[in-house]
Amino acid sequence: MITQTIANALNSQVGREFYSAYFYLSMSAQSDTLGLKGFASWFMAKYNEELLHAMKIYQYILNQSAQVKLLPIDQPPSTFEGPLAMYEATLAHEQQVTKNINDLIDLAMSERDHATQIFLHWFITEQIEEEATVSEIIAKIKLVGGRGDGLFMIDNQVGQKVSLPATTSSAAP
Repeated sequence: MITQTIANALNSQVGREFYSAYFYLSMSAQSDTLGLKGFASWFMAKYNEELLHAMKIYQYILNQSAQVKLLPIDQPPSTFEGPLAMYEATLAHEQQVTKNINDLIDLAMSERDHATQIFLHWFITEQIEEEATVSEIIAKIKLVGGRGDGLFMIDNQVGQKVSLPATTSSAAP
């Protein structure tokens, strides 16, 4: 069983994960509109991944006999100034998510909640991977100047690296 303080913090994180899904769905739509199908697929995969993250935390809250409280979700931006801006916004967003997860771990430590600390370790590992992947894509877009044949090539590369989302049962740590 988790404390009400931990439950409230985890419920807030569920809302942030749903916001992340909306954020990436917005970028997928814009990428598709720009004819960048690889980027659109990549952002759609991120959308699905964020939904899984939200549901993973949701299920943990229930498994700890706490109440799930679904909070309002803010509207994400709907336009970006091209792929570089989208991926820079993605990196800034993922860095904020990393801070949020670290804050949750700090809270769990202060509450002496070892189960929640262990549960959240999976998210820390996930964030390391997310930030590294996005940083690599940004470097490539900058290398080609964000346009022309180079951008087309990166769009194709990113689209090929997209994998199907895992199910909630296979996403468990």
